[in-house]
Amino acid sequence: MPIAAGADELDPEIAARVCWHYFKEGQTQEEVAQRLGFTRKRVNRIISQALATGFVQITIDSRYGACAELEAQLKARFGLRLVKVVPAPAPDIDVRTVVGAAAGQYISEALGPSDTIGITWGGTIGAAAQNLRRRTGGNTVVSLIGGLATSGPINPYDNAAAFARALGATCRYVTAPMFADSPQLRDALIRSTPVREILDQVRFIDRALLSAIDLTSHSKALVYGAISADTWRSLRNAGVVGDIAGQYLDAKGRPVSHPIVERVIAADLEQLRSIGELVLAAGGAHKAPIIRAGILAGLAHVLITDEAAAQMLLEAD
Repeated sequence: MPIAAGADELDPEIAARVCWHYFKEGQTQEEVAQRLGFTRKRVNRIISQALATGFVQITIDSRYGACAELEAQLKARFGLRLVKVVPAPAPDIDVRTVVGAAAGQYISEALGPSDTIGITWGGTIGAAAQNLRRRTGGNTVVSLIGGLATSGPINPYDNAAAFARALGATCRYVTAPMFADSPQLRDALIRSTPVREILDQVRFIDRALLSAIDLTSHSKALVYGAISADTWRSLRNAGVVGDIAGQYLDAKGRPVSHPIVERVIAADLEQLRSIGELVLAAGGAHKAPIIRAGILAGLAHVLITDEAAAQMLLEAD
């Protein structure tokens, strides 16, 4: 008997039925549509929504990675503990979704039942949260940087909340903005009990998932209004290639002196380096300079990236 058509919102029961027929039974979208009394367009939309929201998660045995040679070369070149390289996506696919999916899979496998995980912010982190294997209780999620004023899937607060929901975890936020209005206010906020208590615990975090924010013309920091165009230009003029967890770095991984550094509310570089395992997840050729800077700065034990960025990293001097 055909299932009645519904609204565009993903219905878990219908999505499970559609995805079972498509992924597990190997039926075509047309066959699924005929079986359930849907249009093929609706079946396609349900499958796309299921993948985008993490309702369906595809796992590939990492022992047979598609980019094993790049992984081995990067591991040797930079002395990393582990490297995971995913195939570069098609031009119309956001690279953050595929790198984030790989990061979510890795964290699901590596995170112990009582571990504390620190996270930064951005689209890659959001995609990782959508691809975590659901569990209940035991873990703690800690945001490593202050928040943005506008809610959304890339906000540090929303990223941390999404991780906590997926893991059934306790969530702890840096209850302050990403940038204070002045260095004096920044210092006062960092001394405040709620913020100080979070930052003092960073060194006890078991592992952290970090993203890399570039300063190219594609920078999401500009798109999301985290920094102004004037600040973007002045950072570039100062030699900054991007930031990782609030650490503004030059091409050689050195922290750069800049007025924004005096206003950012985040864990400091030494606190980050004290974390047991730092997982840097970022992809796209445009991210290669800040990825390399992060590795040189000691902000990556594990690298998760795509083949476009991997090739750029290997070609760099």
